[in-house]
Amino acid sequence: MKKAILLVLVFLILMSCKSIKNHNEQITKLHDVVDLHEDVDKIYSQLKRHHPKLYQYTPKEVLDFKFDSLKRSINSPIDSRDFYKKLAPVVAEVKQGHVSLGSANKWYTKKERKQLLKRKLEFYALDFEYLENKLWVKNTRGKDSTVVGCEMVKIEDDLVSDLVATYKTRFASDGYNKTLYDRFVGRHFSTFYYKDKGYVDSLTITFKKKDSSFVKTFKRIQKKEQPKKRDSTKTKKRIKLTSVEKKANRLAAKKKRKFNRKHGYIKKSKEYTRNFCFVGSNKSIAYMKLRSFSNGNYRRFYKESFAKLDSAKTKDLILDLRNNGGGRIAEIDYLYAYLTNEYYKFIEDSEVNSRIPFLKFLMSNTTPNSIKVLSSIVSPIIVVQNLIRTRKRDGKLYYRFRQTKVKAPKPLHFTGNIYVLINGNSFSASSLISTHLKATKRAIFVGEETGGAYNGTVAGIYKIYELPNTKLKIRMGMMQIEAPQKQSPDGYGVMPDVEILPTIIDRNLKKDPEFDWVLKDIKSKR
Repeated sequence: MKKAILLVLVFLILMSCKSIKNHNEQITKLHDVVDLHEDVDKIYSQLKRHHPKLYQYTPKEVLDFKFDSLKRSINSPIDSRDFYKKLAPVVAEVKQGHVSLGSANKWYTKKERKQLLKRKLEFYALDFEYLENKLWVKNTRGKDSTVVGCEMVKIEDDLVSDLVATYKTRFASDGYNKTLYDRFVGRHFSTFYYKDKGYVDSLTITFKKKDSSFVKTFKRIQKKEQPKKRDSTKTKKRIKLTSVEKKANRLAAKKKRKFNRKHGYIKKSKEYTRNFCFVGSNKSIAYMKLRSFSNGNYRRFYKESFAKLDSAKTKDLILDLRNNGGGRIAEIDYLYAYLTNEYYKFIEDSEVNSRIPFLKFLMSNTTPNSIKVLSSIVSPIIVVQNLIRTRKRDGKLYYRFRQTKVKAPKPLHFTGNIYVLINGNSFSASSLISTHLKATKRAIFVGEETGGAYNGTVAGIYKIYELPNTKLKIRMGMMQIEAPQKQSPDGYGVMPDVEILPTIIDRNLKKDPEFDWVLKDIKSKR
């Protein structure tokens, strides 16, 4: 039995190595023009098949022309990385923020990944922000902070301004919104650069601080191994804990785990997804920072937070949705029930292109075979559930979520004044809850137009499809998620009541102009 298991493991390892080798050869070789044209046709076919609002912002004849022009421009063999650079701007013409194209990245074996993790490129410890048409180093997760607050001018032989202009063509906001581009390209510049250039061992970068420039080289450095903790059980004098102490340690660890789940701990940045505190000692102003709606036990967090607001008789709540890229519909529906003071319907029925959208989602060519097998077994249940929830109306198919039901506010819903902080990176679910608060005049919005559309977005569940020849992957939403309220013209985000754009001076002085304005407004009204 042991020999059989060992043989199976060896077989799986060999197959995995072969798969990695085949993938790397496939993405680095020059593809024939015919194969490249086939991939262009495949990706457009997948969009037409699964995306319910493909021509919402770009007419069919325009998109047809864009894809045909792309095929005509490809008249010689190229590899997958160069194909990505040609295809991504055309896919972005759909103008749907949840449609994204992945680049062709090399795969690594387990041994290679282990070696790579031992060495890190210092450049990727930097956080950037794009302000005043310049890319600034906002923060660093490394030890060298000398470049924080500096403008990045040049990377190797490339001007940063040229790189930014190029990267902005490779993704889309919802509709005709422009604020997302500056915010998104700054926040994800390192990722874009990796997709563009691939793995590098060093980077020579030119920075500018005030009127002077300097050059700094970033290299891959060996990560320092964490010193092994001394095992108290191996010491001569073993420290024995009493049963009471052991129990106290277990309870403390359990309490910490619960706190992390409730607030949504983010290990990489060592931050929490959900934060709540009072501003000042009298608890008349509260601040709630939500970085996303995607992890942790949100119900407990909101239940406890709004109970505190009710107990303290708080008059003003500042809800910070800046740089919140979205997440779960269930979470924003639950949160909104604490913010509204009237009955509400959170979303409309979602337009789809299939009566069995969840089965289509599960049976993508990127879905692991184990998941496909499991899906096949439970497919009768999935199909029945989908058919019950899907209805045809006016020649279109609609899927009904639980959030389409009319609901009452929570008993401890907040009745005071609400201020919402937004910017171009307030996207998807952030825009959806903002639409409700804006339409019902429940809050004052401060900042800039959201990157997500007021009138909804195509998201819900996602189809991830891998192109057969170049191995690029496209992700597309399959459901139109929208609030009952609409604005005209279509294709724009939630607009601020008070527009405030931060400057590099604000950042260097550690100022938050949007937050500061809210505090001044509250003070003036009192």
